[in-house]
Amino acid sequence: MPAAPRTPSATAPQTVLERIYGRVLVRDPGEPEFHQAVHEVLDSLGPAVAARPELAGSGLLERIVEPERQIVFRVPWTDDSGAVHVNRGFRVEFNSALGPYKGGLRFHPTVNLGIVKFLGFEQIFKNALTGLGIGGGKGGSDFDPRGRSDAEVMRFCQSFMTELQRHIGADTDVPAGDIGVGGREIGFLFGQYRRISNRWEAGVLTGKGQPWGGSACRTEATGYGNVLFTAEMLRKRGEDLDGQTVTVSGSGNVAIYSIEKAQQLGANVITVSDSGGYVVDEKGIDLDLLKQVKEVERGRVSDYAERRGASARFVRGGSVWDVPADIALPSATQNELDAQAARVLVRNGVKAVSEGANMPATPEAVHVLQEAGVAFGPGKAANAGGVAVSALEMRQNAGREMWTFPQAEAELSGIMTRIHNTCDETAERYGAPGNYVIGANIAGFERVAEAMLAQGLI
Repeated sequence: MPAAPRTPSATAPQTVLERIYGRVLVRDPGEPEFHQAVHEVLDSLGPAVAARPELAGSGLLERIVEPERQIVFRVPWTDDSGAVHVNRGFRVEFNSALGPYKGGLRFHPTVNLGIVKFLGFEQIFKNALTGLGIGGGKGGSDFDPRGRSDAEVMRFCQSFMTELQRHIGADTDVPAGDIGVGGREIGFLFGQYRRISNRWEAGVLTGKGQPWGGSACRTEATGYGNVLFTAEMLRKRGEDLDGQTVTVSGSGNVAIYSIEKAQQLGANVITVSDSGGYVVDEKGIDLDLLKQVKEVERGRVSDYAERRGASARFVRGGSVWDVPADIALPSATQNELDAQAARVLVRNGVKAVSEGANMPATPEAVHVLQEAGVAFGPGKAANAGGVAVSALEMRQNAGREMWTFPQAEAELSGIMTRIHNTCDETAERYGAPGNYVIGANIAGFERVAEAMLAQGLI
């Protein structure tokens, strides 16, 4: 436990932090998401650096914003007609001070190096908060799996892994899924790794199918974890989720399992969305129908509305955050909730907002929510459940074990409670009670920084 912080004289630390951020802007032009992620962390660290000046020594801040390794490669593949396509693959191995690099792979047309760096930087602190000994990394490709046949996705994944396999391993770098990378893609990637390496190295990828090394509760973990974190924020304020109205954005894995856990805890979840618009279902989302449309048929939320009947209406375009609710769970993608949307949420009486996706709220939106006294759960804390269960999958793989769903869910619940308490206590210790952003950033930073200092200049 670090010593209690001294009263900060913020000028000197703030100057250092501003200099580091300015250096990032110059060295990494054209990467706005990465700039945003770095600024959000550095902006929180003034009190910690003032209280513990050693955390700014040995070039630590300069090193922590610079990836240890950035890998970019071409991915050639053929479609079902025999035409050749060339995509670009990425893996950013950002920081391994606490353990092997750990973070997902995202397949989406918007993926570029800046996006992967932003995600990898966030992952450093998210993984540190779990307390499970994993470093931060991220990867992906600008390949779009939507509309592609299983055979086309398999050929792409095999080509992607043919290069990626040189850089990963159970004790080096352990990728998982993210947007566009689910069980199908993980299966194809693992098969190609096994084919090339001639090893059954189950711990090289997480998010695997349960019969061949996956963990129970991994599919559900990010969404479940976000709702559990939300429940802890509400409990701190003397409330719970029972009877609360909840809006959720997105309709992928995180959104679906956020809905499932919120419903289990007695909430009424009334929205889902995708790039075409959003659905409002006043009776509450029919989870079985949503899973059929999204997970089996790979359809659109408009299909859900059409089949649900009179209780559901589809709104083309617009903002899902216009729908009044007690709790909002942004679970789609980065920067989906801006200041204007945050002001609408506040006017409509929202009590808590918790990030299921990575950085879905803009800095301006976060400011609006915090100024209004809304409980705000930042993604690096609130959506850490996915990577936490990934680390538990690694533990099971190392011991050739397979846990039951109740075992894995109980571990997840304990981890999310500890993350909440760590963020809450750290914010209190540094004079910002109730500010989970400051608590998460400082707590994650302290753990990584102490390990980096102990291991020397590398």
